[in-house]
Amino acid sequence: MTELPHFTQYDTRLAAYAVITRDQDGVAEVLLAFWNEGRWTLPGGGVELAETVEEGCVREVFEETGFHVELDGLLVIETDVIPAERRLGEHQGTRPMKAVRVIFAARVVGGELTHEIGGTTNEARWVPVTEVAALPRVGMVDAALRLAGF
Repeated sequence: MTELPHFTQYDTRLAAYAVITRDQDGVAEVLLAFWNEGRWTLPGGGVELAETVEEGCVREVFEETGFHVELDGLLVIETDVIPAERRLGEHQGTRPMKAVRVIFAARVVGGELTHEIGGTTNEARWVPVTEVAALPRVGMVDAALRLAGF
């Protein structure tokens, strides 16, 4: 049996995301953000040390979309192990990482659609749910939409 690394031997990243949908003239739409790595994702991202997961989600959605949101409930918590050689950025090749993604259902309560400047996404857009399958996207988008009833 292979011995697994002790928790001090890998990095952990806690992130929170939101599934935000609306009905626009009878068409179900989802709010997505375009990740700088070339795929669409749910708005959200890394939770800061002093934040709750909920606070991090609300902040990240605002930073990436310009919308203020209220969380309507937990949809799922996903985990993934990313080997050191698959990590992006400054930590590539140094240590494996356990990614923990907390995904909430949310609704817009204010703000205006804007694009993040200088962050990890560069566009936010309402996309008809029926068109999501044709987009380059991260896997959590499909899983989250299924959990949200689409």
